[in-house]
Amino acid sequence: MKSDDTNPAAAPAMPSLRERYGERYRWYLLLSVMVGTMASIMSSTIVNVAIPDMSHYFGLGQDRAQWVTSGFMVSTTAAMLMTPWLLARFGYRRTYVATMLLLMVGGIVGGLASQFWLVLLARVAEGLAAGVVQPIPAIIILRAFEPHEQGRASGLFGMGVVLAPAVGPSIGGVLVDLFGWRSIFFMVVPFCLASLWAAYKFVPTTAPGGVTAERGARLDWGGLALATAGTLCLLNGLVELRGGTALESGLLLAGAAVSLIAFIAWEKRMAASGGAPLMNLALFGYRQFAMGSVVAFIYGTALFGSTYLLPVYMQVGLHLSASHVGTIMLPAGIMLALTIPWVGRMADRKPTWLLVSTGLALLALSFALMLTLRLGSAIWLLVLFAVIGRVGLGFILPSLNLGSMRPLAQPLIPQGSSAISFIRMLGGAAGVSLCAIVLEWRLAAHGDSLANAATSPARIAAFDEVFAMLAGICALAVCAAWQLREAPAPRDTPPAEPH
Repeated sequence: MKSDDTNPAAAPAMPSLRERYGERYRWYLLLSVMVGTMASIMSSTIVNVAIPDMSHYFGLGQDRAQWVTSGFMVSTTAAMLMTPWLLARFGYRRTYVATMLLLMVGGIVGGLASQFWLVLLARVAEGLAAGVVQPIPAIIILRAFEPHEQGRASGLFGMGVVLAPAVGPSIGGVLVDLFGWRSIFFMVVPFCLASLWAAYKFVPTTAPGGVTAERGARLDWGGLALATAGTLCLLNGLVELRGGTALESGLLLAGAAVSLIAFIAWEKRMAASGGAPLMNLALFGYRQFAMGSVVAFIYGTALFGSTYLLPVYMQVGLHLSASHVGTIMLPAGIMLALTIPWVGRMADRKPTWLLVSTGLALLALSFALMLTLRLGSAIWLLVLFAVIGRVGLGFILPSLNLGSMRPLAQPLIPQGSSAISFIRMLGGAAGVSLCAIVLEWRLAAHGDSLANAATSPARIAAFDEVFAMLAGICALAVCAAWQLREAPAPRDTPPAEPH
């Protein structure tokens, strides 16, 4: 890494990897962490195709089967805030290797489990690994790559990350049909083995900035406990809004709000006392990062919400078969994978705020165009509208992190990456529940429900209103994206690296 090679403190901690592998070393490093990140993202989506068979095997109801997904999501979201401390405490290589081992063990235990509680434990372990590893690539891109090539690196990485959830469920469906639900868990094992080999070859042992990992660094346990409690209350409160009582959901959401207030107060206290807060609130003193966080939350809401809504709309609203849904979404997935590296190269030359705003506008347009579809509409229109939305996502993915974190002082980059990933995941969890809640509400208002076998104009109208809501949310996010255009405050001297 560029800072590691010039920092004498790094010499005892790692060999000169850049000298050994030449100018291409930074690309080897990026590909090394990309393999592990792809494995972690694949593990988050591929298990969904195995839930029906798993439910039948263990005799689970829908509420208990949902724990497989919820347990993963909660542990992933909470673990993202631990990444900066782990990197400072153990360095890149130990942290990355530990996450890959945990992910692999989770896959093996889940595949061999004979009790449901073991499956759930395996999913929590996989979620912890996924949460820790996912902020690492953004940190490496901003530290190992020069500004003029960071967009290209983000585009390459984004393409790989998008392919994982796009290809994973398709392969997973074949594995379930051929070998049963257990094969889904074992699928991550070869990826983990490849990432472990690459880690020992290319990932440095130092902490961010090339400094030696500090063994005395202490984790902010109070902040972690409050963040975890708040995340649990929020996600469960949103679930209860869909199927529970108003009292239960209200208490859980109130608990989430109290936890947030307590978390902010605790982090301020930690910073004032000279400690190491789990989330450095100084991040939000940078206007671009604060606005980027708003965009990240809304982007997560729209992305995950639409990922839930589109298949339901096609199958329940338009009465298309599951195979038709997969065929319709395939061109959109291909266009997304092709757009990301192209936009990544553009991010090295064009303002990131313009690319993010363009992506959000295309995403809003895609949702708005869905309102024009009716039962007799041509399928190619649905394909076209889905492609427009995925092209919009391709504009946002490689640009948002760069626009939000480039202005940050160097020591804040690890904190910034974990914080924005955490916020995006919370937005995603909220998006799924929001779309489901609003859809059920509007169906009831129109006198219909998803349980009815026949599609009616009232049901299409309910879906249209949810799409209109998502279009409005994306349009609102454009206002925040425009704030990314402000230049960072000038600094007379470069910030010192953390020790």
